[in-house]
Amino acid sequence: MKTTVEISDNLYRRAKAEAALRGRKLKDLVEEGLRRVLEVPREMHRNKSLAALMKGARGAVDSGVPDLASNPEHLEGFGRDARRHR
Repeated sequence: MKTTVEISDNLYRRAKAEAALRGRKLKDLVEEGLRRVLEVPREMHRNKSLAALMKGARGAVDSGVPDLASNPEHLEGFGRDARRHR
């Protein structure tokens, strides 16, 4: 099937150069990228909260002091808008 896709000039140049370095056509590189994205389960694409990401690390050090990270309420929004506060 033939289709038209609009991408930025910079991304096009980078993709075209990468395809050339690999000795492939740009359309092959695009198709490979689409296949890779579509093969990954949707759950992998969701952004996880910091509390969910840190769940396995909680309790790694037992200092006897309750860990604030065990309460997701304390981590709500942590790390978001970091650029704004520089």
